[in-house]
Amino acid sequence: MRMLDRKLLRDIRRLWAQALAISLVIAGGVTAVLMAVGSYQSLDETRRAYYERYQFADVFASVRRAPKSLVGRIAEIPGVVAVEARIAKLALLDVPGMREPATGQFISLPENREPLLNRLYLRLGRMPEPDRAEEVVVSESFAKAHDFALGSRFSAILNGRKRPLTVVGIALSPEFVYTIGPGDIMPDDRRFGIIWMSERALASVYDLEGAFSSVTLKLLPYASEPEVIDRLDAILDRYGGTGAHGRRDQTSHAFLDHSLDMLGNMSRTLPPVFLLVAAFLVNLTLSRLVALEREQVGLLKAVGYDNPAITGHYLKFVIAISLVGIAIGSAAGTWLGGYVTSLLAEYYRFPFLLFIRSPDLYALAAGLSFVAAMLGAVRALREIIGLSPAVAMQPPAPPRFRRLLPRGFALKGMLPQPVVMTLRNITRHPVRSAMTTLGMALATGILIVSLFLNGAMEQLVDVTYFMADRQDATVSFVEKRPQKAVFDMARLPGILAVEPYRGVPIRIRNGHVERRVMLSGRPRDADLSRIIDVDLRPVVLPEVGLAISDWLAGILDAGVGDLVEIDLLEGSRRTVSLPVAARVEDYFGINAMMDAEALARLIREAPAVSSVHISFDESMLDALYDVLRRMPSVSGMALQRVSLANFREALAVIVTTMASIYIGLASIIAFGVVYNSARISLSERARELASLRVLGFHRAEVFRLLFFELALLTLIAQLPGWVIGYGLAWLINTEMSGELMRTPLIVEPLSYVLASAIVIAAAVLSALVVRERINRLDLVAVLKTRD
Repeated sequence: MRMLDRKLLRDIRRLWAQALAISLVIAGGVTAVLMAVGSYQSLDETRRAYYERYQFADVFASVRRAPKSLVGRIAEIPGVVAVEARIAKLALLDVPGMREPATGQFISLPENREPLLNRLYLRLGRMPEPDRAEEVVVSESFAKAHDFALGSRFSAILNGRKRPLTVVGIALSPEFVYTIGPGDIMPDDRRFGIIWMSERALASVYDLEGAFSSVTLKLLPYASEPEVIDRLDAILDRYGGTGAHGRRDQTSHAFLDHSLDMLGNMSRTLPPVFLLVAAFLVNLTLSRLVALEREQVGLLKAVGYDNPAITGHYLKFVIAISLVGIAIGSAAGTWLGGYVTSLLAEYYRFPFLLFIRSPDLYALAAGLSFVAAMLGAVRALREIIGLSPAVAMQPPAPPRFRRLLPRGFALKGMLPQPVVMTLRNITRHPVRSAMTTLGMALATGILIVSLFLNGAMEQLVDVTYFMADRQDATVSFVEKRPQKAVFDMARLPGILAVEPYRGVPIRIRNGHVERRVMLSGRPRDADLSRIIDVDLRPVVLPEVGLAISDWLAGILDAGVGDLVEIDLLEGSRRTVSLPVAARVEDYFGINAMMDAEALARLIREAPAVSSVHISFDESMLDALYDVLRRMPSVSGMALQRVSLANFREALAVIVTTMASIYIGLASIIAFGVVYNSARISLSERARELASLRVLGFHRAEVFRLLFFELALLTLIAQLPGWVIGYGLAWLINTEMSGELMRTPLIVEPLSYVLASAIVIAAAVLSALVVRERINRLDLVAVLKTRD
């Protein structure tokens, strides 16, 4: 073994604790990259393969009733490669053992062939027979929620008549990876399911023989989606079409896309911070190692070792540390990535979802870690190259202290001597002290942003479920109902209050920017489902103009008083211009709202409702459910308490899990930075501390001297750490926000306190570890060391 390699092994054995601390920080960066990017790639690749194999459609449209003869005309639209006309209807379900009514989205299946688009992945069973009207295939999530097996039975209220149904298949569809029922904002597999039925049976029930109510299109890669949508709308307009839309506005795809964006943005935000700290620690440790081994470097150069050989020796030290970190990070990242992916598998409905162990991903994580480590080593390696043997073999010039305060102002008269010594040592190494402070500040910042995610979710829950949507439930109708339906609903058993809601699909446009949203008409004095402004105060809808969500206003670049164009896609179809009267806060979706009476005048129809928000007496729920099940006009019922529970169990669990993982990784950073700083300070001041011991100082007094410096730097780091944490929270909040969901940028004071407490705890733990080394100092050996 070469002499330099033997020296390398001795150095690693002597500095194993510091090297391991740096390796753990590097491992944190590798783990973060593999977990975030790996989960993103797993979802993205699975989605791409699923969509391609099962022919997920590109354009979707609904109509009241259109003849099948239109399919040929639709297929002739330039760019259209496939057309699937079908029947799609919402209906109430009566599931045995279920107290509240459930909702089913019924979709027809063509006879004697597979669907051209949105094909089913049969998990169990078979397709329904065309001549057996009672046979259905149900979505896997709905089947699992009710323990359905092949042959299970339940009933549905189809077109006013209760019909028994038998499960003959359990399936998945690329169209329903993420399913939300009417009136809900979160998936509820127990109360909403997808049910496929033979076209002959469903057409007979709804009197739609030779007709369809839904159509999906597959486009060629070069096709212009906006042009296809315009031509499709022109064909379906006279048959009650509500405006075609592309994948971007398809609920399942939109939510899945938003989740992918969130994962991708997190993978680009936090891992670089870990790698930055790793670079800083490598620089700190290697610079100190070179400084302590100046004489050895000089001797090596004097006996003939050139700069490349000596530089390579220290590079091997960095590489060894990096390899250990990469190995630990790869194992932890693979495990955590698989765990996060399994959480996502419970949330999204794919036939399969595996964590991708791509060699490219591991190479990327390793490459980034090596680059960070090498960048951290640059400064120390430059010092090696610049040292001549004669200079290196001499002790370094003693530090020059300068007076910072006026002559008449002396700290030693005001502060204890140990504190004065600590301040002098910090000012003696200003760059190193600043870098140590920065490292601890970064650890504090990462902890704050990790804790922010939990607090942001709680704020979102508070605003959405307790300040804005305070109703007990939302009852949706199959079709719009006259205003009389509100009074009929108020007379049902247990109803305490009722508020109408009218939704009209529109396209809203400002200049060249356009979005498809729902324009909701509400009472101006709504109390159950309130509108909240950006300052979280209730808003009274204006008599004229629109109130739009703040996010939508940002997309359209429209302020209060600006005119926006609206294409009405229901009722009196026309384009109108309306002023923006208010900007409101809405954490889910992008919406436009206006006074219900003004909306009725706008679409030139009598006041009508699409759904109603209700408050009810819990003691009379069974009677209310029984009545609703017998109402053919009702398509679904969304319960707020169930929606809140689903939110906490689904999305909040995923975000909380990710936040907890990052809190653990940030704690490792905090310990690594503080421990390395303490060990370096001990190695630099070993002779000074040993001298104090010989002069009669107790071990506790010597330890206190070193602890003062560590404590002071830790405390100084907290304020910039809070600033960094808030900045990272702003960045994460900006990157994670989208059209479907946003979180408020509110960092709770408790987050700052907990983050600082964790860093301080890491400092205390590091100090206790270093204390053992102080107690084991060999005074004779240390005092013999040459300055």
